[in-house]
Amino acid sequence: VQLVESGGGLVQAGGSLRLSCAASGRTFSSYAMGWFRQAPGKEREVVAAISWSGGSTYYADSVKGRFTISRDNAKNTVYPQMNSLQPQHTAVYYCAAAGASVADPPYFHSYEYDYWGQGTPVTVSS
Repeated sequence: VQLVESGGGLVQAGGSLRLSCAASGRTFSSYAMGWFRQAPGKEREVVAAISWSGGSTYYADSVKGRFTISRDNAKNTVYPQMNSLQPQHTAVYYCAAAGASVADPPYFHSYEYDYWGQGTPVTVSS
């Protein structure tokens, strides 16, 4: 599975962005998908995850109520909608795919993920 993120860029504080992660391959629907971010000088951290069917979603405490993750298995794409962005959310955002047979909800551990995208940078200005 190859993953390509898009939608990152510069946004003012309080603004919103909708990222996309397009996956190649015919087995996209068998993978749980996650989004992670890595800010400069910090470790990578989970943001949100979604089950293979899209029926279950999971969010880090830091983004609950502001981020929404969804997926369209017909389009092999997963989307995080990020609202009320603040400068501390500046980071490179990565999507990742976890084999549903080996990963467990809430899919928050990076070691559960088999495939990673190259990341898309998000910069939030004050």
